[in-house]
Amino acid sequence: MQEEELTLQIKNKLIEKLEFKEDVTDEELKEMIGDEIKEINALNHIPIKERLEIGRQIYHSMRKLDVLQDLLEDPGITEIMVNGPNTIFIEKKGHLYRIPQTFDSEESLRNVIGQIVARCNRVVNDSIPIVDARLMDGSRVNVVLNPVAINGPILTIRRFPSKPFLMKDLIGMGSINDEAADFLRKLVISGYNIIVSGGTGSGKTTFLNALSSFIPSDERIITIEDSAELQIQGIENLVRMETKNSNIEGCNPITIRDLIKTSLRMRPNRIIVGEVRGGEAMDMVCSAMNCGHDGSMSTVHANSAADTISRLETMILMAVELPIHAIRRQISSGVDIIVHLGRMRDKTRKVLEIVELNNGTDEGIDINPIYEYRENGETTKSKVKGDLVRIGRLKNEEKLKSAGIHIRDE
Repeated sequence: MQEEELTLQIKNKLIEKLEFKEDVTDEELKEMIGDEIKEINALNHIPIKERLEIGRQIYHSMRKLDVLQDLLEDPGITEIMVNGPNTIFIEKKGHLYRIPQTFDSEESLRNVIGQIVARCNRVVNDSIPIVDARLMDGSRVNVVLNPVAINGPILTIRRFPSKPFLMKDLIGMGSINDEAADFLRKLVISGYNIIVSGGTGSGKTTFLNALSSFIPSDERIITIEDSAELQIQGIENLVRMETKNSNIEGCNPITIRDLIKTSLRMRPNRIIVGEVRGGEAMDMVCSAMNCGHDGSMSTVHANSAADTISRLETMILMAVELPIHAIRRQISSGVDIIVHLGRMRDKTRKVLEIVELNNGTDEGIDINPIYEYRENGETTKSKVKGDLVRIGRLKNEEKLKSAGIHIRDE
């Protein structure tokens, strides 16, 4: 009898027995699994290595996250993509792989999804088929169910390192150089409002975490996210808030816009929004960044620094009808710096642009490029080499002067 058949047979027997028991502890369940394996081993003579594997798989399927548990325990896996019960892909070292493991059934996959969202006090069902959640280790989870997902329940898990990357780690990985990192450190300390932009998987949240490590420890920080992912370190006066979906009991949703508005009454020094993707851009830029909360930060999906401005304009227009010149003035006076990240063809993540925003007019917002990533002659198809080159200087130095910080001109 094959291992999969034995595993399913033992699991079904255990499920039948557990129907008549209450509050079975983990240790009791492990003992029951062991007894069942011994009973079947007497007839089939299963090798000890296989018996241990069967027991582990059954325990994971009944008390953990089934076939996902081993994947979540592998620190090298950065993304897990479940396309229905029979198709699982992972991302490891920047490359996608399909793995042979599958769920026993769609019901097993739905049970795992139910465990994940229940821990976050979220609800997902046929009436609410889309939900964002997180795992205990902070990994980001997105779920899409039928009938929206045609090929079965879709589960996507974006994993983050247990210990957040500091800027020195990003320097070591070649994502940014020492000079640019020190430049950003001075800007964060001085209270410049910063937007981190980039495409999907470019490392925006990781970089935002690294920037936040430069925030002075005596400030009051409020973080606002759809699902709490930021790992702010070294700040004692820290308030973390996340959105809340509507549920079947009729409770109203709590949006990022709601949280930004209430955070303004909580006496923050800085407000950090994990990502703006809609009308909340108006509250972040026009309310938070323009109302004395210097040093606020957020991320935006965009293809370049210039595209980030267009995205902000569009998102603000989604929330309020204002003349475009008024929106541009609000953006240019609220956002000081845009740091744009990119994922290169060799799968590395790098800072591609650091730009300053100046006057907003009817024609647009003046962009002052300060750093730009340039590839050198050693670049190949499989390896990108280059450096973040300083090509300009900061024009608005008022906040630096107020903080008593000077940026040395190279």
